[in-house]
Amino acid sequence: MQNENFFKGYIQVYTGNGKGKTTAAIGQAVRAAGFGLKSYIAQFMKEYPYSELESLKHLDDWITIEQFGGDEFVYKKELPGEVEIKKAANGLDAVTKNMLGGEYNIIIMDEVCVSIYFGLFTAKNVLTIIEQKPNDVELILTGRYCPDELLEKADLITEMKEIKHYYEKGITSRRGIES
Repeated sequence: MQNENFFKGYIQVYTGNGKGKTTAAIGQAVRAAGFGLKSYIAQFMKEYPYSELESLKHLDDWITIEQFGGDEFVYKKELPGEVEIKKAANGLDAVTKNMLGGEYNIIIMDEVCVSIYFGLFTAKNVLTIIEQKPNDVELILTGRYCPDELLEKADLITEMKEIKHYYEKGITSRRGIES
């Protein structure tokens, strides 16, 4: 679904150790919805029922969000197993299909960079998707540890830098704020 005022899609990266990468990407999708643009969000390493899943149901004419795999292996200090690797591969396939399908103006690959870091797939897998990106689709990549190969392809890079965080005082994730 193309909008007459939308000509060129760029590649954005939101990375760094600070809070707000997913929030910024979802904010972009919400802003775009206000203009009539459609967004597809693939969340990697997120099977938890984050609050954005509920709120985005109100915008489901413009925003589609799907989750591909969890992050339990991180907390167990293990390598990801075959099941998680397969879920992530399914996510890459879904991204490619939706990016090339012509329905969406914006594709968001949430936590794609950290998924590379943990070995769910490679930077080369993501570069293949970037190379296939139609000119009229905006592609947003989020996550810590963004590989240099992806940064080189980006038109816009925002690094979220943690300066101070209440986690340091033992405050855990709060529903509706961090999760």
